[in-house]
Amino acid sequence: MIEKRQFYIDGAWVDAQDGTDHHVIDPSTEDPCAVIALGGQADTDAAVAAAKAALPGWMATPPAERIALVEKLLEIYKGRTEDLAQAMSLEMGAPIDLARASQAGAGTWHLSGFIEAAKDFAFEHELNDHSHEDRIIHEAVGVAALITPWNWPMNQITLKVGAAAVAGCTMVLKPSEESPLSALIFAECMDAAGFPKGVFNLVNGDGAGVGSQLSAHPDVDMVSFTGSTRAGKLISKSAADTLKKVHLELGGKGANLIFADADEKAVKRGVLHMMQNTGQSCNAPSRMMVEASVYDRVVEEATAVAEKVAVGPASEEGRHIGPVVNKVQWDKIQDLIQKGIDEGARLTAGGTGRPEHLNRGFYVRPTVFADVTPDMTIAKEEIFGPVLSIMKFDTEEEALRIANDTPYGLTNYVQTADGARRNRLARQLRSGMVEMNGKSRSQGAPFGGMKQSGNGREGGAYGIEDFLEVKAVAGWAAE
Repeated sequence: MIEKRQFYIDGAWVDAQDGTDHHVIDPSTEDPCAVIALGGQADTDAAVAAAKAALPGWMATPPAERIALVEKLLEIYKGRTEDLAQAMSLEMGAPIDLARASQAGAGTWHLSGFIEAAKDFAFEHELNDHSHEDRIIHEAVGVAALITPWNWPMNQITLKVGAAAVAGCTMVLKPSEESPLSALIFAECMDAAGFPKGVFNLVNGDGAGVGSQLSAHPDVDMVSFTGSTRAGKLISKSAADTLKKVHLELGGKGANLIFADADEKAVKRGVLHMMQNTGQSCNAPSRMMVEASVYDRVVEEATAVAEKVAVGPASEEGRHIGPVVNKVQWDKIQDLIQKGIDEGARLTAGGTGRPEHLNRGFYVRPTVFADVTPDMTIAKEEIFGPVLSIMKFDTEEEALRIANDTPYGLTNYVQTADGARRNRLARQLRSGMVEMNGKSRSQGAPFGGMKQSGNGREGGAYGIEDFLEVKAVAGWAAE
């Protein structure tokens, strides 16, 4: 049993002042694997006070020096990749190969992206070529509360910490209580990199406790939150009293539009993308929308692909999917699968219960529903598990209408050989991101959504901008 009851505050590891014990559960076995402390108000106040005290000095640190520290962090992070991967595999159930390549690898990708973007970022510049006495200064927002989820721990932590650090913000990180072990290792990396005291602080806690305390804290200038839309609404309401800047990266219900001329790998690509990380991704292509002329073939192919997706313990190497994170999520997914059956969707793969070879652990059968209609619950609610809904459309206009008929707007996908059609749909799909024909976004491309999928953008220069205020200065003296 791992015991990690300390927090990282003001450059030191300190005992919780008024914390309570919390058991971290290994979702592969359902057994406790660690004990952490959940902080209380005194711990939150101490972390915020440290960040506030460090803010003037960190803001005044030249960007080149801030970037150099992030470069050092990146090298230290690379050296801890295996530790981070093992922690994430244990705490949230990512299969170890996925944890090494994608979960830990995401942190390397984002930190290196911020370093390159920051080197080219004009933190101060003239308004334009004709206004030499007008200066634009991009200045840190201030003390930033960073609240991160369990499904992609290092992806989200580095997206926030990397951007805040180069922007000159000081930070209090509250990672998910479901995945705290990797966050504690990341704090060790920050400490080893030599960031000044108080620039980075970590307090473990849950949303109702430390999360709410940070959202309402008068000395916190900004909240950057990734998680559920429900929690995002609560944070926005709590932050409103102090008019904090609030950045939200929330849920999604991505549509994957497959036209008759899609490439031969499109269906398999869509199913496997849906199943990746056991379906626990906000940008998962969970609604596969198929042109009527190829619908039956696509359903058959998608079913066959899903039936070949292996399920197993996170500790085992291989290209299988692991468990979902906890019993609450498992129960929710089971209820939604049953709801799909009850509302008349045609179950073609998977279903309720665990896979037959597993009788313990929060494992879900890779599931495919066909003949799903827009009014069904599984077409509307974010399931956050390995469950794919297949829908039929007759025309491009109908596909667009159904794809946009959702409160979410994170990522949509298009599969067609028709370039003009791709461009038309990219302009009309109401989502922060559109990925087409299997092309992934490049490093530095902004990640974020519209509507109830949130606001703000993460990654590269766009992510840095979210942690900056814009100051206009008139009467600037020539230097």
